[in-house]
Amino acid sequence: MINKRHHLWPGVPLALGSAVLFGASAPLSKLLMGSIDPWLLAGILYLGAGFGLAILSSGRRVIGLPNVEAPLQGTDTPWLFLVVLFGGVLGPLLLMLGLARTSASSGSLLLNLEGLATMGIAWLVFRENVDRRLLLGAAAILAGALLLSWNGGKLQLDVGGLLIAAACLSWGIDNNLTRKLSSADPVQIAMIKGLVAGATNLVLAILFGASLPGPALVLAGAFVGFLGVGVSLVMFMLGLRHLGTARTGAYFSLAPFIGAALAVPVLGESITIQLIGAGTLMGIGLWLHLAERHDHEHLHDVLEHEHAHVHDEHHQHVHDGPFTEPHSHWHRHEPLRHKHAHYPDLHHRHSHK
Repeated sequence: MINKRHHLWPGVPLALGSAVLFGASAPLSKLLMGSIDPWLLAGILYLGAGFGLAILSSGRRVIGLPNVEAPLQGTDTPWLFLVVLFGGVLGPLLLMLGLARTSASSGSLLLNLEGLATMGIAWLVFRENVDRRLLLGAAAILAGALLLSWNGGKLQLDVGGLLIAAACLSWGIDNNLTRKLSSADPVQIAMIKGLVAGATNLVLAILFGASLPGPALVLAGAFVGFLGVGVSLVMFMLGLRHLGTARTGAYFSLAPFIGAALAVPVLGESITIQLIGAGTLMGIGLWLHLAERHDHEHLHDVLEHEHAHVHDEHHQHVHDGPFTEPHSHWHRHEPLRHKHAHYPDLHHRHSHK
């Protein structure tokens, strides 16, 4: 029997860590925007993520640390292409085009559609399990995000607003397609995504007239991108592996509140009733998700795949010779029927009546 602590670990801390890093990058990026063109900054952030993860991966090999993650396979190429296209190219491009054509207040509100798109696609298209508690929790988190970004103005559904909504839809598709790659090495995937998306945004920004800032500002932006985009994306993908897309997307929706809370000490902004109200709503939503316990008898069909794992109740295969854990190799799951608490992770993507 899997206890509740194991049920929550490690997916929830990974998803929350991803939200914290991404949320923290918002006020830090705002500090840099006064000196760097926003579109150019997006390119620097993504390139910082790509190059930072490339250095991390190379350093791991130099000092002899084994990589226990499964490498990308040839069959992953179409999914990787779509992830980079929707999440790294179309999403940022549509956002920049939209922000240039609508008000900042409408843009802030519409960006909350990413969480809604991620969860909606996961539940309606990929049929991830959802109950009333999860729906209420997701609604509370999204309501908190809307309250946080509302400034009393009117929501404008003009061409710019539609472009921002399309950007959020692109990122929602990206988040769900990334689930197809969640068994592979997240550092390798995030590195490729960062390099391609960063180079694309950098070139487009320069073509539209942006100029490169000094080396110190470039390095600062790259470092923020390494943590806020690169490491955050790695943790997000690991969260997908353990929680599924909808739940990971819900936890990640806490990022705006984290950014707003950090803006108080970083940017000297004041604590408002709006911030407290948003935090309360998001706290209620987080509690509803953490209190989830999905526990029923279920059947595991035959499954063959490769990913990093330890020998637990789902991995009972034999090895020729000694081995260390965790490790990664192609393995086969025989049919198994049992009952325990679980999320829609790599091994629990069964249907529900």
